[in-house]
Amino acid sequence: MPKMKTNRGAAKRFSRTASGKFKHGQSHRSHILTKKSTKRKRQLRGMLAVHDSDQKAVARMVPYL
Repeated sequence: MPKMKTNRGAAKRFSRTASGKFKHGQSHRSHILTKKSTKRKRQLRGMLAVHDSDQKAVARMVPYL
């Protein structure tokens, strides 16, 4: 059986935590930052865990991550 292919777009967006779950960066931080408040930009900085209902889908896209 051939190797599974990694979805390269997903591989750049998700990373694994030590417990095996996935985390992702938050959106709305790339441009048009002048109208967004400092508080809003600061709160968008961190990484978030992928929701439990989406973990399986992400694991399928990045099988070797």
